[in-house]
Amino acid sequence: IPESGHKYYLQFSTEDYRTGEDAGNCLATVLFPKKKSRPVVSIKCSHTKDQKEIQEEDNKFYQRIRHQSKPITANNIPDSYGNIEPALEPVWALAVAGSGSIMWEKSTETLGYFLAQVKSVRQWIRKDDFTEFDYTVLLHEMPTQEIISCHMRLTWLPGQPLKVKHFCAPEGHGAEQGSGAEAGSAAGPSAEKGASF
Repeated sequence: IPESGHKYYLQFSTEDYRTGEDAGNCLATVLFPKKKSRPVVSIKCSHTKDQKEIQEEDNKFYQRIRHQSKPITANNIPDSYGNIEPALEPVWALAVAGSGSIMWEKSTETLGYFLAQVKSVRQWIRKDDFTEFDYTVLLHEMPTQEIISCHMRLTWLPGQPLKVKHFCAPEGHGAEQGSGAEAGSAAGPSAEKGASF
């Protein structure tokens, strides 16, 4: 698009992260602006799963996290053999969801990111109903093959968007950039901004 950037039209299928079952099809447009800023994404999906079933799964997932006998702390998820302990699967799933907003913000037409590993995670005990975690995640940058370390604070309550604040710096380099608060969900990222932490 002259003066604006490149716009892409995509059609793709989705699957349930845990079970691998078909979760629906999506149509999306992605505009990469000429000036350095986040991609502009518009997405519409048809879901094969019933919304009530999704809410029930979210609530089971939430109850599993909330009823730990002590706050969750862990390192190196997955381990060096690619294994994730079953007790840590909810922590990994939240890291996947939360890091999606970081990848969306950092991605360009020529750079993409994948969650490589959760280096560390710590759960915060809150007096309200929200769950809150501090993560250090490693993102694999493509095609440079660099590993980017990001600190991420995640806050979540079923039925509400996942709230993510993050700060990233390349491995072996000084601080690259900080970012504000991002609210994201399966319905797509929000443009809400807040102060760095």
